[in-house]
Amino acid sequence: MDFLTIVGIVVALGSILVGQMLEGGHVSSILQLPAFMIVMGGTFGAILVQNPMPVVLKGFALLSLAILDPKKDVKTLIGQIVDLANLSRKSGLLALEGKIKDLQDPFFRKGVQLIVDGTEPKIMQDILETEVEHHEEEATNGAKIWEAAGGYAPTVGILGAVLGLIHVMENLADPSKLGAGIATAFVATIYGVGAANLLFLPIANKIKLKVKRQSMEQNVVIKGLVSLAQGENPRIIQEKLESYLPHGDRSHAEKG
Repeated sequence: MDFLTIVGIVVALGSILVGQMLEGGHVSSILQLPAFMIVMGGTFGAILVQNPMPVVLKGFALLSLAILDPKKDVKTLIGQIVDLANLSRKSGLLALEGKIKDLQDPFFRKGVQLIVDGTEPKIMQDILETEVEHHEEEATNGAKIWEAAGGYAPTVGILGAVLGLIHVMENLADPSKLGAGIATAFVATIYGVGAANLLFLPIANKIKLKVKRQSMEQNVVIKGLVSLAQGENPRIIQEKLESYLPHGDRSHAEKG
């Protein structure tokens, strides 16, 4: 679970609601179902017009990436690669076949299987890098629907405000209806601007950051497996891969 995402949403929305109450307002005054329907319905309707269905579905699926935190331990990955390198150095590359079932990461498992199958290191690298590029492009396109929502929501909020003012103008002869119309107008603007800047745009950026992190983790696997397939010394492989780690996490940190 990515607690920063949850805490950030709670702090942002909580601060607004508490601030509203401290100024003497009531939470119920900014809870307007018509305004919510206008802003959210209009925003997501525009997203459906802009994007094909696979991109929309991918974008919603990536929402879990912003809330959860499925990161891999890169240091553990490096350790596994070095262990495989030691094994292949002693017993040959075919000895890696018995270790494939123990690998939890499908991408890592696929790379080791390619080595066992006798795939040339350059071809294996091309296959795995293509998969990483495809995954990153697909995920980035999915994240863009949240960016698009962040762009549309304020505009749809203004549209909701205009609709509320039209309702007000239609009921000038009935003062009892003016308050509700004006409230809907202002609340629609709040929903549009608030949803864009407190939810949609931050979610898009969080997804992009995590997708880049996933690509980095997969690049560690690629570099390590290519070096392994080329028969490089396990110690050299470890040194090469630990360049991806913060300095304090490297096994040779104390020597540096």
